[in-house]
Amino acid sequence: MLDILFIVLGLVLLIAGGNWLLKAAVALSLKLNIPKIVIGMTVVSFATSAPELIVSINAALEGFPDLALGNVVGSNIANLGLVLAITVILGSIEVRKSFYTTDWPVMMLASLLFFGFIYFDGELQRYEGFVMVIVLFIFLVYLLRFQKTAVVDELPEDDVPLPLYKTVLFLGLGGLALWGGSELLIKGAVGLATFYGVSERVIAVTVVSIGTSIPELAASVIAVLKKEKAISLGNLIGSNIFNLLAVLGITSMITPIKVSDQGLLTNDIFWMLGTSFLILLLVFLPKGLRLGWKDGVILLAVYVVFVYLTIT
Repeated sequence: MLDILFIVLGLVLLIAGGNWLLKAAVALSLKLNIPKIVIGMTVVSFATSAPELIVSINAALEGFPDLALGNVVGSNIANLGLVLAITVILGSIEVRKSFYTTDWPVMMLASLLFFGFIYFDGELQRYEGFVMVIVLFIFLVYLLRFQKTAVVDELPEDDVPLPLYKTVLFLGLGGLALWGGSELLIKGAVGLATFYGVSERVIAVTVVSIGTSIPELAASVIAVLKKEKAISLGNLIGSNIFNLLAVLGITSMITPIKVSDQGLLTNDIFWMLGTSFLILLLVFLPKGLRLGWKDGVILLAVYVVFVYLTIT
């Protein structure tokens, strides 16, 4: 019971911390007169991926590599199979051209790069993490130079200039909440895994990954209820790219990550690749460049099957 409380408290702190960090980051960039396009591509992406990043770094440093890896792999599956599914069930979305020219190919490149680095030796080395971060940097430079129009300001109401003391306060609170939340989440997840006799990986790719995808899910549902398509396929794919290249890249640069539960290599990673391929098919079939409620039902069914097979 205490472990579940730790997990819930940890998730609440992670969500609050990510939100505070986002407010502070946007306010800081407005104060420093950094262009919005740069804010959207770097600051906002980083802030929304901060829960995954802190949880993965913390888990790897504390000797729980399967939590670090499972969190990201599970989060990527949840972003498409759960968050996107619920979004398009509530209201269909039109898919932009950038989906097949940039977003999807880069997500697959990031996924296959991660697969190639970890599948054969079961370890993400420091130099491999460095390569992943360099690829992310090249991707960001490309977006900033050639795809400025494809970047939408997701939360214009957050673009509020704050007094310096508030910005510093939000930065401090955000950082503390993220760190404290990750500590509680890891403690609860490891305790739950031990109590039920399941592996850390199973808890990571289900409970932890859904938890760290809650900010995206909340934003999606709010956007649909407000009749705004603020969250698009491109944003969720962008989140997946950032999770792989930044979260795992930075984590493995700090400390190499070695797989201990082989289920990650024989099961989870293939579900991640499969869900990513499925998105391409659903976008073009039967109606081109559109995702409707039927596509959402298919994605949700795939996610339910993945969770069921993982925990049984």
